[in-house]
Amino acid sequence: MTDPKIWTELVSYGIGVALSPIHLVLLLLLLLGNAPRRRGGLFVVGWWLTSALVVLGLLTLGHGLLLDMSHGSKHRTGLDLIAGGALVALGGRELIRSWLNQDGPPGWTQSVDRFAALPLPLLLLISSATEIISPDDLLLFAKTAGVILAQGLSLQGEVASSLVFSLSASVLLLVPFVAVVLGGERVLPMLQQGKTTLLSRGELVVGSVSLGLGGYLSWQGITGLALR
Repeated sequence: MTDPKIWTELVSYGIGVALSPIHLVLLLLLLLGNAPRRRGGLFVVGWWLTSALVVLGLLTLGHGLLLDMSHGSKHRTGLDLIAGGALVALGGRELIRSWLNQDGPPGWTQSVDRFAALPLPLLLLISSATEIISPDDLLLFAKTAGVILAQGLSLQGEVASSLVFSLSASVLLLVPFVAVVLGGERVLPMLQQGKTTLLSRGELVVGSVSLGLGGYLSWQGITGLALR
């Protein structure tokens, strides 16, 4: 039987992946530009598919390596400690950057407009690549796969769990896209305000969430060590 706690964990890790200020700003720029429904919809679908396929790929790899991901096992404890430490470090770095950049937007904002102007196929490719190679996202993908492996689910259960995670990882992109589909031009001022807020406060949000997730995973790793 599936542990009900798995859904909370999958949603939490998905939200951690979803909090990518660069991708959120890119989506908002697409929704504020030409053909917002088509371009924005393809961007969201690309992000969702990437999240699902990466987790399914890691699950396939995990089965091939016969990894034991039960709580307290060597593999899961090591992953918890590595992911927790990395996310705590990332969160601290982002909070420090937020404090240092109080007089202006973070450096990545200077190039985000150029990315949004790229041809859509190239933009989707770059978006998927950065989602996969981002160290914090990759750790969350690995942790998600580990949690699913620990449940010993059927193939259908693993696919369903991966889709739940990918939906959570896409929810922050889905909200503005659905708002444009339903509200049209009426929501454009809110999207513009959201873009401005992300450009100025994105690092603070990412830093806080990363510290929270990193602390939780570190605690999981420490309790896992006590069980061994």
